[in-house]
Amino acid sequence: MSPSDPVDWLLLCRTVRFGDTDAAGVMHFHQLLRWCHEAYEESLERFGVVAGEIFPGPGRTPAVALPIVHASADYRRPLACGDPLAIELRPLQLDGGSFEIRFRFLHGPEEAGTGLTRHVAIETASRRRTALPASVAQWLEASRTGP
Repeated sequence: MSPSDPVDWLLLCRTVRFGDTDAAGVMHFHQLLRWCHEAYEESLERFGVVAGEIFPGPGRTPAVALPIVHASADYRRPLACGDPLAIELRPLQLDGGSFEIRFRFLHGPEEAGTGLTRHVAIETASRRRTALPASVAQWLEASRTGP
C-alpha cells in the first residue's frame, strides 16, 4: 500500500502563492492551518489511502469521520509570494481512536512555522468514538520510521 520511502509522503513541497498573502505581501496567518490539512490529505494520498475512504463527498459518507479536535500554529518568520516551502509531517497515534500530526514548515534551512492537529475517530452515524480506519492506522504505523 505505501511507497517504500517515507520521505515520499512525509515531506511535501509547495510554493507560497500570491493568493496566500495579505495586503502587506506576506503569508496570511490562516494559511498555515490550511496547509496543515492539505499536507495531511496529500500525505495520505501518496501513501495510498483513497480520499473517498476518509473524506466525505457528494454521494459518499465514510463510516468513520476523523474530525480535528485541536489545532495550533506558531509563526516563526514571514513568507512571501514565490517562497519555496517544505512541509514535514510527524504523525503519532495517541490511542486506538486518535492521533496527532506535528508539522514543520521550512523555508530553506529556516523554520518558518509549526502546526499541530489532533484527530479523533468517530462513527459517522452515532458520533461516538471508535477505532481508526485500518488504512489510517497503517499510515500511522508506517510513519514511525520518519522521513
